[in-house]
Amino acid sequence: MKRKLFIILLMWFGLCESAGAKILDRPDIGIAGVYWGRASYYGRYFHGKKTASGERFDMHKLTAAHRQLPLGTKVRVTNLENGQSVIVVINDRGPYVRGRNIDLSKGAAQKIGMVKKGVVKVKIEKLD
Repeated sequence: MKRKLFIILLMWFGLCESAGAKILDRPDIGIAGVYWGRASYYGRYFHGKKTASGERFDMHKLTAAHRQLPLGTKVRVTNLENGQSVIVVINDRGPYVRGRNIDLSKGAAQKIGMVKKGVVKVKIEKLD
């Protein structure tokens, strides 16, 4: 009964779509497949600074920061509010704000229509 209530609450808050969904806020969960969470974006302040991968951050490129996925991993991020998606490469670490699972570059955020909102619910799919 407690598990069902927990799943219902997760679905209500948009953190998962089914009982089999994994949640990114838990660092002990392995990374593979499809995840649901919240995305934010970063831009001008970090433009030109080095990322965790060693390359310079370009706010116009389609890149993202993630706490656990290996650098160089490609993921499809879908805005659950409008259905728009973008494929990005993980080249940095973050976000470091509680409740956020991925930080997109401003260019990627524009592709999925989230710049005005700032933070949106997303589906994150790891690509091979």
